[in-house]
Amino acid sequence: MSPTDAELKQHIHAERERLTCLLTELPAQGWDSPSLCAGWRVREVVAHMTAPFRTSLPRFVAGLAAARFSFDRYADRTARKDTTRMPDAALLACLRENVTNEWRPPGGGLAGALSHDIIHGLDMTEPLGLPAPPAERVALVLASANDRSLSYFGVDLTGVRLRGTDADIALGTGEPVEMPVKDILLTISGRRPLP
Repeated sequence: MSPTDAELKQHIHAERERLTCLLTELPAQGWDSPSLCAGWRVREVVAHMTAPFRTSLPRFVAGLAAARFSFDRYADRTARKDTTRMPDAALLACLRENVTNEWRPPGGGLAGALSHDIIHGLDMTEPLGLPAPPAERVALVLASANDRSLSYFGVDLTGVRLRGTDADIALGTGEPVEMPVKDILLTISGRRPLP
């Protein structure tokens, strides 16, 4: 059974609140720590996560056009620029003030917003050894994965079936590989190689 919009919103708000609490306790040097996003520190990830709360649609389109319509190029430029003009405390305040923001990625809906927050949250928490989101929340993200999202990250599950050990979720067909759902998400989002 698919989650309701109310359930997805509850998880989005809870995940943003969880990340806000973790980042509030993070020492200043933690913001300089490398993330799982190549070339980004924790502060660039927070800048990227909060950019939709600070960017109007016309400004987004102009930035995307300036990046020759490469979203990855646009996101990288924006995150780096924002971290030079905004102190860490301002980035954190932006996240805190937008815990209940209704932003949804184009074409992604609420499931896309939850995916965005969970994946980028893991980009920060995994290298720092901080707690992961609850397995139930990660499983909601995995339940919304499809061929399009897998191809975006360049992951091919041919011959492999990733099966969660801490939630009832499985992706792919073929030889079963069991792992926690957090590790499945890190694998299908290109953060870890296929086992």
